[in-house]
Amino acid sequence: MGIENAVKRLKVNLFATPFDTLLTALVVPTLFWGIWTFCAWLLAVAQWHVIGQSAKVLMVGVFPAAELWRVWVAAFLFAVAMGLLVSSIIPMRGLRAASTVIGILAVTALALQVSWSAGINTFLVGSSLECAWLLGQTLPRVRKLAGGLSLGALGLALYLLVPAGPATWGGFLLSVLLTAISAALTIPIGAALAFGRQSKIGSIRILCTAYIEFMRAVPLILVVYFIWIAFPLLLPSVPVPDVLRGLIGFVIFYSAFAAEYIRSGLQAVPRGQVEASEALGLSSWDIKIRIVGPQAMRVALPGMVGNVLDIFNYAPLVFIIGLADFLRVGQMILADPQNSDKVYEVYTFLFIVCFLVGSAVTYFARHLEAHLSKGISNEGR
Repeated sequence: MGIENAVKRLKVNLFATPFDTLLTALVVPTLFWGIWTFCAWLLAVAQWHVIGQSAKVLMVGVFPAAELWRVWVAAFLFAVAMGLLVSSIIPMRGLRAASTVIGILAVTALALQVSWSAGINTFLVGSSLECAWLLGQTLPRVRKLAGGLSLGALGLALYLLVPAGPATWGGFLLSVLLTAISAALTIPIGAALAFGRQSKIGSIRILCTAYIEFMRAVPLILVVYFIWIAFPLLLPSVPVPDVLRGLIGFVIFYSAFAAEYIRSGLQAVPRGQVEASEALGLSSWDIKIRIVGPQAMRVALPGMVGNVLDIFNYAPLVFIIGLADFLRVGQMILADPQNSDKVYEVYTFLFIVCFLVGSAVTYFARHLEAHLSKGISNEGR
């Protein structure tokens, strides 16, 4: 039965009409040829030693070698935070897939001759994510506190990295920090802007609306560059690191988009609930915080997770203010005459890492949407 069903699906999807048959006959052999050629190059021709030799720069930039323990501890805390956050959302099969990817990453670190310690540490970081996931699944109390515990873990990770100096952050570390911190800060700022846009006070409503529409109309690179220039002009006696200026630019820009996601969630809350809350004597603040806000966030969160992926994808724009993110570090490695002929190897590695990050965020967003929709449907009953 399984083979017959597979044959039927192939016939319906690939050979339903003569045109579909012709298209399949052209595309499938070409696709297999491309995959075969790429795999042959990947395993037999590519010179991956450039990745092993440059792994430290690719991952953490010019972070001091003597302080690398801070990065590993921060990665451990970040993995714990992520494990707690997804413990009530990602099913067991998702954990198995994550375990497989983590094992592949650890083996890859060893195959690229990075170091034994890097492979072992990668495995330990991945194991901490799985342990945090299992802890959240096993203990409901921990799962309820997952948000606060995750923020605490992220704050502690950032606290560990600051003593080394923000100027030393680079590579994949900078991209992840920029994404995580920006995503965390845009939620409360976006919520304030969304509520302000619906405020009954005209001046607040006009200011919030103007801010949101203006930020949505200008390019991100302009905002980042403007903030980088503005700080020395406005605060000449206060040294503000380039990383912080770039982070502020990202937060200012993406808060406007977060506000729109949250505003769509606010509009999805039935007006009758607000009127019923007012009839019960609740204050406007209590209605927003206890009644409207949580329901609006349920609707807005899946879209805001996609916003996180946008931040990660646009992190390379910080090159304009002199920062070396993951992509920029790869380009700097290729600028070395010894590595100038390793273009395909470097960019393939960058693509694979970014693809894994994007796939993980997309997978989480899909399951988060399904998880929240179940909660909404249950409330509807």
